[in-house]
Amino acid sequence: MIRNHLMKRAFLIGSILAVILAAGILVGCANDTGAGEGRESSAAVVSQSSPGGEEDSANMLPPDATFDSVRAGARLILNYDAASNAFQGTVQNTTGNVLSNVRVEVHLSNGTELGPTTPVDLAPGQAQPVNLSATAASFTGWVAHAEVGGSSGDRSGGEHGGSGEHGNGREGGGEHGGGG
Repeated sequence: MIRNHLMKRAFLIGSILAVILAAGILVGCANDTGAGEGRESSAAVVSQSSPGGEEDSANMLPPDATFDSVRAGARLILNYDAASNAFQGTVQNTTGNVLSNVRVEVHLSNGTELGPTTPVDLAPGQAQPVNLSATAASFTGWVAHAEVGGSSGDRSGGEHGGSGEHGNGREGGGEHGGGG
């Protein structure tokens, strides 16, 4: 009787541990963005999962790096093409819902902000090409991000809220300014 009780308890504990382990594996796989799959090894591939926040010089990538990040359900894969002096890639909806007002920005080490791209709505699984021309001014690093939502007063999607990244739909006034 006692042995039977101990075996049931061991089986229950083992089952619980197996479920916890399986959940951990699933979470790990769900967060895997597949960075580096099918890519050339000559350039660095940076893979991040970012809920939002600000870019800073510590996150700057070298010009030959490939950016691969999921933010608010939008996966952005981007790299700099020196021949065309442009950032090229794709932004894709990784969720089961429509992502509204998806747009992409690139911040250069020289202080230049490229974009945002024209906002688009992406259906589940849909991808959109991204092409942002760089400036004539040289730069040594860059960082990019996709933004989702943020229009019609929706403050949940973009890092700055309001309509467009800077709350007024314009790029003036710097990264956080209200600019004129």
